[in-house]
Amino acid sequence: MHRDLRIRDLRSKGSAATPALLALLITIMVVATVYVFAANLYPAPTAITAIGEMIDRQYDMTLWVTGIVFILSQLGLAYAIFRFRDRGQKAAFTRGNNTLEVIWTSATIILFVGLGLLGRKAWGETRFTPAEPNAIQVEVTTNQFAFNFRYAGPDGKFGRIDTKQISASSGNPLGLDSNDPAGKDDIVVPTLTVPVNRQVELVLHSQDVIHNFYVRELRLQQDAVPGLAIPIHFTATKIGQYEVVCTQLCGLGHYHMRSLLNVVSDEDYAAFLKASAQ
Repeated sequence: MHRDLRIRDLRSKGSAATPALLALLITIMVVATVYVFAANLYPAPTAITAIGEMIDRQYDMTLWVTGIVFILSQLGLAYAIFRFRDRGQKAAFTRGNNTLEVIWTSATIILFVGLGLLGRKAWGETRFTPAEPNAIQVEVTTNQFAFNFRYAGPDGKFGRIDTKQISASSGNPLGLDSNDPAGKDDIVVPTLTVPVNRQVELVLHSQDVIHNFYVRELRLQQDAVPGLAIPIHFTATKIGQYEVVCTQLCGLGHYHMRSLLNVVSDEDYAAFLKASAQ
């Protein structure tokens, strides 16, 4: 009889064990998350463009702001779970606090809009600023599941494309018009080679579905959409070889749609063009 009364009394007062455990788990999750980022366990590769460095600074700033909000909100949640746990008290109904709603909604808007405005220069440089007149132009044509890069030959002109002549098996994956003299010296290769410290403009095309051109070190990612010619530009500042991947799920062979970006010296770039033209 007395035992039943004690159990009933404990149930009416609630238990601190469950909310304490949940609050502890949330705190551990916050500490583990902060450690992963603070220890830089999975660092990004070094950016090789000035715009990439600007993007990294913007990313770090965004991470600091959102990280502080994440820590405060999650620790606040852990505190609230334990502080306002069930003690057997009667539940109280509340319609909320309009003042607090306005404050934190306004703060969120200010933070997000402010971060967006701070990042406008890096975004504008790659999306709204045209390439320099003397930029090296390369056409990037994507299809399932390959990249092809076309350079103008010694005449400096790209030849016409005739879709009826597209035939990868016969060595014409882009469909260069055999009747156009300007296309006779065009260079079509499966990897992208560019000179260091020279601006390069890529014009993206797709022959079938939506693909994507992405190089981590450039901090540059752009979809290639059928029927559109999409220009992007960059200036690589470090010689090296970097992976080009498609980040759109473009079909069963998507996983091996990749290529290479070779950033070389001016001399090596000239040698590449000469060797590829033969």
